[in-house]
Amino acid sequence: MVKGDEGKTRQSARRTRNRANEVANTLEWLITAFALAFVFRAFVMEAFRIPTGSMANTLLGAHYRLRCTQCGYKYCYGQSNFKLPRGPAQARQEYSRCPSCGYFQATGGTESASSGDRILVLKCIYQFAEPRQWDVVVFKNPLDPSENYIKRLVGRPGETVEIIDGDVYIDGRISRKPPKVQEELWMPIYDNDYQPARPEEPSFNRHTWQRPFRNAEDSNWIIEEESPTIFTLVGAPGKEHLLVYDTSRGNDFRATYAYDEIMDYRYMPYCSDLMVRFWVSSSEPVGLVGASLSKYGIPYTGRVDFAGQMTIVRLSDGNEQVLATRTIGSPTVGRPMMLRFANVDHGLVLEFGNEKLTYDLGPGPDDAGARRTDIEPEVKIFGAGEISISHLALFRDIHYTARNPNSNEGGRATEGNPLKLEADQFFMLGDNSPRSEDGRWWAQPGKGNNGKIYSEGIVPREYLVGKALVVYWPAGFKPFSKSPLAIIPNVGELRFIYGGSDNAE
Repeated sequence: MVKGDEGKTRQSARRTRNRANEVANTLEWLITAFALAFVFRAFVMEAFRIPTGSMANTLLGAHYRLRCTQCGYKYCYGQSNFKLPRGPAQARQEYSRCPSCGYFQATGGTESASSGDRILVLKCIYQFAEPRQWDVVVFKNPLDPSENYIKRLVGRPGETVEIIDGDVYIDGRISRKPPKVQEELWMPIYDNDYQPARPEEPSFNRHTWQRPFRNAEDSNWIIEEESPTIFTLVGAPGKEHLLVYDTSRGNDFRATYAYDEIMDYRYMPYCSDLMVRFWVSSSEPVGLVGASLSKYGIPYTGRVDFAGQMTIVRLSDGNEQVLATRTIGSPTVGRPMMLRFANVDHGLVLEFGNEKLTYDLGPGPDDAGARRTDIEPEVKIFGAGEISISHLALFRDIHYTARNPNSNEGGRATEGNPLKLEADQFFMLGDNSPRSEDGRWWAQPGKGNNGKIYSEGIVPREYLVGKALVVYWPAGFKPFSKSPLAIIPNVGELRFIYGGSDNAE
């Protein structure tokens, strides 16, 4: 062999060795990456898909994405068994009801079922920090540990949990939700920005549509046909005029869910934790505006005087009792400002622009008055002077139901049947309270390893998987109607999942 051939042979051998080293390095990196991915998935963060509607509307399982054919309000609806077929579009089998205008939307045509939200769960957090109340938690189903459940944590070790009139009580005191959780849980009763296109149809809660907010006797609020979403008042600064929410016209205050079948609506309890919101604009520097919400037959009023005063008042035996007051700057004439007044978790909250006034009714079950769950709440809006109101909407709080929808029997941790949690025991509830299989209804002890048994209704610490953080892939859109996959991301529904907070009471 000549010398030049020997050099070529050595170069070829070196190239072969280099390629082998590159392949080996690549395989090493791939194996390392896969190992890190498995470790990350097993111990740090994992993706889950929401299969059912037990946490709606916070998290959605398989559902139909609907828009009211009358008023245009968007809402989601899941079949009663929460197991919707996937794939080609098909007929929806049940009626739904618009949560704003009350229109019964019939079946018919074909609609595609959207898949459930996909979420990221931080799995290691509870190894280093105690779970917080109101966290949204993934855990092993105590009745079948091969299944993963997702619910909201409401009770922790050592606490006594009791659900009274839809609210959670811990050790005999009402448990208030953190502000961001509360914002997530407000549910619509009526939004005046959504007006029906065909009000003469007799399908709005089984009658023709009429505006739910109506003038009280001797009141002079004006609603122009050209601007039906705006209420206008031209009156004397010292004379109040009332708008009254009439449930014989609009949706009532029962704890209903647009996500659920409507046949159970009439059996739902009243929810008296309400919030009214609107924007107000005054054409004069004098006048006032406010709202009144009643609970157990006791009216509470949030009032803003344009002279520069916010006041919260309780009406007792025909007499007004001032509960809280605050001096504020006079609003700018002609500038719309948002007013919100809420009675929630035994707390009154009045907001006007950037100003806020609160009053604590007390933590005990009877501190807001003798409980009368048979009395429907009342909602009124009042004003004086020359003002206009727009973007008027009414909402209710989440209301944890105390009756099993399948047997109509009282559940665990409900009124008169409190649940005492021992060490390493947690209690979970679903946000879609009437349709959630959670600790209230589990009728059998939990199953553990080696024949271990857990108390009925509780989730043991070792079954906690992690805390839900974010919806990274909401139900997407299909690029064309016959597409089997919804591959277009629904960017507008990407969101954080709010839970416990150090600011919670």
